[in-house]
Amino acid sequence: MKRKDRAAVCAGCGAGNNILDGPGMERSYTQITQEKAKEMMEQDDGHIVVDVRRQEEYEEGHIPSAICIPNESIGTKQPANLPDLDQIILVYCRSGRRSKEAAQKLFDMGYANVYEFGGILDWTGEVVTEMAGTFGTPAPVLVVDIGSKRFYANLEDNASAEAFVEKLSPAAITVEMQDYGNFEKVGTLPWELPRTDEQITTIPGDIILYQGNQITLYYDENTWNFTKLANIEGVTKEELLRVLGDGTVEATLSLEWSE
Repeated sequence: MKRKDRAAVCAGCGAGNNILDGPGMERSYTQITQEKAKEMMEQDDGHIVVDVRRQEEYEEGHIPSAICIPNESIGTKQPANLPDLDQIILVYCRSGRRSKEAAQKLFDMGYANVYEFGGILDWTGEVVTEMAGTFGTPAPVLVVDIGSKRFYANLEDNASAEAFVEKLSPAAITVEMQDYGNFEKVGTLPWELPRTDEQITTIPGDIILYQGNQITLYYDENTWNFTKLANIEGVTKEELLRVLGDGTVEATLSLEWSE
């Protein structure tokens, strides 16, 4: 089905933010009901379902076949796992707030067929949960101490983070970190870690492995191929800069184990 045909078919799918092509009409994503979303999910049309909640929320329960692209990670650059600007994209979150923000950002980025259908709280269809992650229970939490400030970071579920936990388990390490590029602090690890590189656009609080032996704490956005180890959830650029300052800092890395 051509792009124009899709817009015409779904112009009446839901109230609010519809794609409209007439003179003077607003162009935006299309808001649809969850019943309509279920119907669209049954079609073999190459659609993709996008959950824009955080990774840990997604793992607790998500719509089958949905992929996780957190709203916070969507900026102005096209996500690597959404390569087709004409693909039908069905977007949801927890309650409907983040999905509307994400749908608008995707539409503004050039995606022509974005449909938002609210939150999983109201979903009456099937929900699946992820299997237990790499670390099992209890799970490790990365502790980052800089000066008098302590941050807690959620570790990624990948081979690099698993090796990082193994290396860090015997004792804490202290890494001297310098500013680089006006978006990160970077320091050298005392050991090499395996890499699981992929293209990532960082957000404040991301802790990244670079070239196998360097650890970086991001306070701003940067897009590159590297390995994400952990994230300090909810921290802002301003909060990080107050702690990190302009010069060299020492960061002590250790583990705590959640119950």
